[in-house]
Amino acid sequence: MTARINPELVSSLKRLRLGGLIETLIERLVIADKQDMSFEDFLLLILNDEIARRDSSAASRRALAGHLDPNMRIELFDKTAKITYDKRMFNELASLRFIEKQKHVVVLGPVGVGKTFMATAIGHIACQQGYNVQFVRADTMMRTLRQSRLDNSREQEMLGLTSIDLLILDDFALEPMNKEESRDIYQLFLERTGRASMIVTSNRDTAEWIAMFDDVLLAQSAVDRFKNTAYDFVIEGESYRPRQKPKLDTADPPPKTPSPKVHRHPRSKKR
Repeated sequence: MTARINPELVSSLKRLRLGGLIETLIERLVIADKQDMSFEDFLLLILNDEIARRDSSAASRRALAGHLDPNMRIELFDKTAKITYDKRMFNELASLRFIEKQKHVVVLGPVGVGKTFMATAIGHIACQQGYNVQFVRADTMMRTLRQSRLDNSREQEMLGLTSIDLLILDDFALEPMNKEESRDIYQLFLERTGRASMIVTSNRDTAEWIAMFDDVLLAQSAVDRFKNTAYDFVIEGESYRPRQKPKLDTADPPPKTPSPKVHRHPRSKKR
């Protein structure tokens, strides 16, 4: 692609950190010539290309830092899945107005219907719009907070959980919490409500969450704060997971030699 571009121009673009323009520059030059585009319009065209590229790269970095599964974007959702949900509600959540209003979302439904997928998909949309997002499984968060007490880093951990633009807490209330875990959830719900948004996925209705806490009064206060500032997004139907099961593609035979290990960023590791 660069063979037909002046090498000095290539060098200058790279020095200005505009090397991303090189890949599409010839294509844009052809378009400008065919449309008899003015220099000003051509400049605007290639600069908009660069803005779009940088926005996309930034969104990808935010998604990676937030532990969002790259395969759980809404455009990759299998629309033939036998599940039902309120599409108007999903569109409202995808508009991200709930973040602007500092409201929460609770995604409810039986095992395997795609709650994590939908929550993560909204997280990707938020990343694309410049929000910082953090995805964490409830049991992983509890374990991290428990360990943080041992090295006196709990305040730092809790600060990260309470200050992120959008926190996605996955698989909440699967099992009963002890006294310390109950207090952690109480603090998390208390500090984020009215200040920053959360998406919580759960197999249990919010009315059942209270029984998962060690302290009933603490539970009532925490759950009441959360559920009365949260949109309910309910998914029903058959499990979505069989659609993600790997299948043998007979048109794509295995390579002649085994695949070598691919070194990935630790934050990109699948959960």
